[in-house]
Amino acid sequence: MRSLIMNMLSRLICEPRVDVVFADGSLHSAGRGSAPAITLRIADRETEFKLALDPELALGEAVMDGRIIVERGTIYQLLETLIRGLSRQPPSAFAGTLTRLRTAVRRLKQHNTPRWAKRNVHHHYDLKSEFFQLFLDADRQYSCAFFEHPGATLEEAQAAKKRRIAAKLALRPGQRVLDIGSGWGGLGLSIARETGAKVTGITLSEEQLAASNKRAEESGLPVAFRLQDYRAVTERFDRIVSVGMFEHVGVGYYRDYFRKIRELLEDDGVALIHTIGRSTPPGATNPFIAKYIFPGGYIPALSEVTAAVEKEGLIVTDVEVLRLHYAETLKAWRERFLAHRQEAVTMYDERFARMWEFYLAASEASFRHDGLVVFQLQLAKRLGTLPMTRDYMSEKARVAGAIDRAA
Repeated sequence: MRSLIMNMLSRLICEPRVDVVFADGSLHSAGRGSAPAITLRIADRETEFKLALDPELALGEAVMDGRIIVERGTIYQLLETLIRGLSRQPPSAFAGTLTRLRTAVRRLKQHNTPRWAKRNVHHHYDLKSEFFQLFLDADRQYSCAFFEHPGATLEEAQAAKKRRIAAKLALRPGQRVLDIGSGWGGLGLSIARETGAKVTGITLSEEQLAASNKRAEESGLPVAFRLQDYRAVTERFDRIVSVGMFEHVGVGYYRDYFRKIRELLEDDGVALIHTIGRSTPPGATNPFIAKYIFPGGYIPALSEVTAAVEKEGLIVTDVEVLRLHYAETLKAWRERFLAHRQEAVTMYDERFARMWEFYLAASEASFRHDGLVVFQLQLAKRLGTLPMTRDYMSEKARVAGAIDRAA
């Protein structure tokens, strides 16, 4: 097994040098450099066996369980080195076979009926709100921020993200807005405050719903939140927005999702879908993420999304691809999480904290080196619903930004 592991590492790692201490105490190296930048220790032979057979799943599990210890360097440095190497190399025959098998059964893994969707949401989003406060911005935006300039803070970038989304929706006072997957309510509250629109937010997270309703009550704004699956909504809306929710729809439900969007939109309505995406062809969810972080989740290729949009009679009126913005967002989250790591251990335990450090580090490295991006798709029913040029987006975002700074 050691030879399989070292062959895999030698194929992936050019630099820096990585030293691996195996369970019997033997030391092997991969990559260049007179001194190791990263040293990791494998605690037992069983872990060696699992790493050789299924490294995508076994590495995260072993770090989480304390059976792989990074003795020199950090988890992020290790994962960045590995993921950067993966992006430069075609997968091995065995890894390619595993990926094809996972892709073939992904519809079964993403059987996101209303009942299972709520269960999947509960797994992740019903963690204590105090936990998410350890690393998110004050508004608790748990999605990709938009860094308008170098040096922008996380708070500034999240505010810019909300302005950009509102601008693409071309909102007017009094319009009815549906926020699908409304999180802790920050986007809906911002839209109502800045545009005068009336917002209905829906979520499957009871923890998020309680926090959102408390914020709405305190704000006095025309915003209401409710516990509801998007498939159960019956009203019609002038605008629909969904940020960071489409990743949980499941590949077998894409046409259902966009059919529902079309059904709920007024004839002159506009929808804005903000989702993580892959710049590579369709594939499968990373097995560690699927098992421990986002069960039922999947990061789509643009070809998968637009095919479903077209078949359900909606028009793609604008597409923007945000590159590296999520890497910077995750870097900020990871650094804040590490600064408050002991609090996470106190809330849960050490294994949980290791799992989350691995997840945040792997996600950041993937957005930097493995082709993950964010898609913002603007949709309508009619070609003439929106202005012919994108100038209105910049103007609305600029005005909203000036209001934010004045406040």
